[in-house]
Amino acid sequence: MGRKLGVYTCSGCSIGDAIDVERLVSIAEEEYRPAICKAHPFLCGEDGLSVIKTDLAEGRVDSVVIAGCSPRVKTDAFTFDPQIVTERVNLREHVAWSHEPRTEDTQMLAEDYLRMGIVKAQKMEPLEPVSDGISKTILVVGGGVTGISAALEAADADYDVVLVEKEPQLGGSLATVKKYFPTHPPYTDLEETGLPEKIAKVTSHPKVKVYTSTRIVKTEGQPGMFDVTLQNGGDPFVHRAGAIVMATGWKPYDASKLPHLGYGCSPNVVTNDQFEALIGSGPLVRPSDGKPAESVLFIQCAGSRDNNHLPYCSSVCCMATLKQSDFIHQTSPETKVYIVYRDIITPGQYERYFAKVQNHPATFLMKGDVAAVRAQDGRQIQVDVKGTLLGEDITVPADIVVLATGLVPNAADNDAIRDLRDAQAKVQRNESETQRTEAEKIVNRLQPHEGTAILNLNYRQGPDLPILRDGFPNSNFVCFPYETLRTGIYAAGAVRAPMDSAQAEEDALGAAMKAIQSVEMATAGKAVHPRAGDLSYPSFLLQRCTQCKRCTVECPFGSIDEDEKGTPKFNPYRCRRCGVCMGACPERIISFKNYSVDIIASMIKAIEVPDEEEEKLRVLLFMCENDAYPALDVAGMNHVHYDASVRVIPLRCLGSTNIVWIADALSRGIDGVMLMGCKYGEDYQCHFAKGSEIAHRRLENVKETLQRLQLEPERVEVSQVSIDEFEKVPEMINTFMDRIRELGPNPYKGF
Repeated sequence: MGRKLGVYTCSGCSIGDAIDVERLVSIAEEEYRPAICKAHPFLCGEDGLSVIKTDLAEGRVDSVVIAGCSPRVKTDAFTFDPQIVTERVNLREHVAWSHEPRTEDTQMLAEDYLRMGIVKAQKMEPLEPVSDGISKTILVVGGGVTGISAALEAADADYDVVLVEKEPQLGGSLATVKKYFPTHPPYTDLEETGLPEKIAKVTSHPKVKVYTSTRIVKTEGQPGMFDVTLQNGGDPFVHRAGAIVMATGWKPYDASKLPHLGYGCSPNVVTNDQFEALIGSGPLVRPSDGKPAESVLFIQCAGSRDNNHLPYCSSVCCMATLKQSDFIHQTSPETKVYIVYRDIITPGQYERYFAKVQNHPATFLMKGDVAAVRAQDGRQIQVDVKGTLLGEDITVPADIVVLATGLVPNAADNDAIRDLRDAQAKVQRNESETQRTEAEKIVNRLQPHEGTAILNLNYRQGPDLPILRDGFPNSNFVCFPYETLRTGIYAAGAVRAPMDSAQAEEDALGAAMKAIQSVEMATAGKAVHPRAGDLSYPSFLLQRCTQCKRCTVECPFGSIDEDEKGTPKFNPYRCRRCGVCMGACPERIISFKNYSVDIIASMIKAIEVPDEEEEKLRVLLFMCENDAYPALDVAGMNHVHYDASVRVIPLRCLGSTNIVWIADALSRGIDGVMLMGCKYGEDYQCHFAKGSEIAHRRLENVKETLQRLQLEPERVEVSQVSIDEFEKVPEMINTFMDRIRELGPNPYKGF
């Protein structure tokens, strides 16, 4: 049975003032013969929606094209049953609000967009949710304050929780802390950690199953269906979980790598966590001889904010030092405390506590850099400080020197991270073939982790969460702070980013909520992020698969495993619906019901390409729907005009671009092709982690296509934009159009 298509065009919001809506209705009726074709002055209003809903309810249509405002707005109004194919055509932001009204070019633009939308709707198929055997149990890995908090939050929300800790007892690093710095008003007094009460609550909670002295042997499956094999001395056993919260915490940076700060030269040079044990076990004495310590010197940023060690601020060191200083003075007010710092980091209300500690008469703060730490037998340690605020170099004697070492996530080995970073740099620098080969071997050996796997994932792409930035397994620090590159697995606490326990408790709540969202979305067969609620998923025509493995290698999220022959094995619940696999496949055998190589190719063919005699150019613009497309929407909302020769096709991710689209466009006479994707790199991340970067690499092949077609390489341009660069995007479009005018029309026009 054929599709019963309804085309509904809105004339409100200045659309009717800018273009001839009746002409659009005529084009739809004459060229595509839909079951129904109507115009309405206020389509998103109650009357307009009732027109559409009545036609659907009475069976006159089963597919809907809505030509009006951007698909990014009025989503609630224009959301129908998944069985109803729905396509939105952007006539407001991308036509009426961004181009001269009532001109030939603006009208032609609107007509092309309508044609493209109708063709897309004709090619799309209704969506059917996939959900089977979904578990709503939340697995929490790590029994520190973050893991305990995440377990309690999920359990209090009435979800079953399995809490796994490798040590014999719960508590993590917070269990070694005597007192905690203030996290409540008036922010001036040390506090109890509250950890014993939390442990008692989680171990007695009816919804939580606690396993200590337990490790994860293997994690198989996908969100909603993770089969996790645990072992705690006896035979391994399996728990099925719907989502995983990784709260494995932190470990102190290896102080043996800081000999320039005196570690190892004397037992009286200790780390901050070692000093925590000293102040909690009685009167403060020198570790070397047991004599009372009359002076203590703290060295801040010991290894942190140092590109040779930890390039990041470890966040808690300053507050920990202030707390330890305060604790010293509560038991021994006369003990001199020296704090050598580069910067003191005490955000928010913590500043009140800093002021209190700073004002103690036996506390001395010195801004400067430690030049040397010299130990002398039986005497005080001499610490040389240069670059002080007084402009003088000074030497300070102390009985104990405390190194405020940084935090390293319990997710990867820091040496491996550094080796990996160095190896990747060599690959990027294009050094000699031998050096590149050796570097690539290191990259392959270390990525994702070597000997540091915690989850032991049975994924084609490695046994644990990938190392992305300084060892922290974080997939997108801009938009999705808890989500990792493994769908349904969320990082929380100090394994995600340096933070104190108060922040970690809040972090645990966020991760628990994301885990709950994951299992609920999986139950409904929907994607979690960034295409939240998406019911589509890719299908594979494996009869034509050549086992090239490009889809398995390029998938950013490990959604595709492979069998021993290299044939893809798809895991639908791991998929984030980005379409990177679709763009990677040279055989074009991967497609979604509502997004495929054929659908986009048909949209390109629907564009009316004027003959050369008409002297009208046509440029195709593929835009990432996450940053570039909304940026152009905002430009339209601000009525910023740009060249009407451009036809925009939104893509789920620039990484889903298939080279055949560019070849088809140019061979049809399209004069140029632009591609705009998310920014990527350490300071800004693509929403699909590496889709934009993959597209940039993949498009190197376009040069060969252009040479084959005997076309100038300047006819294709790929660029990055962020969502806030709405003023820049129209300028980029106009600049590209100026270049195309200089090159002249595509010689393939008319063929």
